[in-house]
Amino acid sequence: MNITGDTSLYGIIGYPIGHSLSPVFQNKAFEFIGLNAVYVPFEIKHTDLATALEGLKLSGVKGLNVTVPFKEEVITLADKISDEAYEIGAGNTLKFTDNGTELYNTDWMGFLKMAEELTELEGRNVLVLGAGGASRAVLYALKRSGANILLWNRTLERAERLAEVFCAKVVKSPEEGVKSSTIIVNTTSVGLKEDDPPLFDYSTIEAYHTVIDIIYWDTPLINTARKKGAKTINGLNMLVYQGAESFRIWTGCEPPVKVMKKALEDYLYSKV
Repeated sequence: MNITGDTSLYGIIGYPIGHSLSPVFQNKAFEFIGLNAVYVPFEIKHTDLATALEGLKLSGVKGLNVTVPFKEEVITLADKISDEAYEIGAGNTLKFTDNGTELYNTDWMGFLKMAEELTELEGRNVLVLGAGGASRAVLYALKRSGANILLWNRTLERAERLAEVFCAKVVKSPEEGVKSSTIIVNTTSVGLKEDDPPLFDYSTIEAYHTVIDIIYWDTPLINTARKKGAKTINGLNMLVYQGAESFRIWTGCEPPVKVMKKALEDYLYSKV
């Protein structure tokens, strides 16, 4: 595309940010729709979020995705917060307008759409591993779906706080939760690195389980569950679906989801 003075600017903020795949499919969506816009990553240090957001807004940026470690902190910097972002306690989509900064959460929508394409959630026992910012969106989605939520986190007190908000039952060990559930969701960062130790004894997974990992690629958890005959999915579709909803919020246009998926798949295939 030809970048001019009329090109609208969007992006994603986080630290670190070099690994983000969002520019791959967001830029393809702009191109497909025919919008004169570009989406770029902005790496922001932990102590500079408020200053950075003000600078980006004054520079003419129209919208941003927000990723680790800013999803919870950004709540304090928005002028208008959607009901979902407020209840979740975290946001991932900013829209800058003449009336101020609007904050939304589309992570929960991305997770819910991905999960419901794979399996029924209502009335099912679902074990959620982790109690960070990503977990909050997953818990919110599961609560809305009518699932029975089991929650485990290394820090018990954090799990107990989230359990009160999202009507979950805390389990003392992952294995306890695995035994009592039919769906397992990993929201932790375990699996991002090849040498990460397992979250729990993966041999306890059975063929009747459905295993979801919101990490974008097949982790050891996913690979082991697949070998056991369980239904599995990684977080790639969640990434696209949440990004599509962000696209809709920024532009008011129907997001070309199939185009966005294909752009991401083609990019990842080229890296194999």
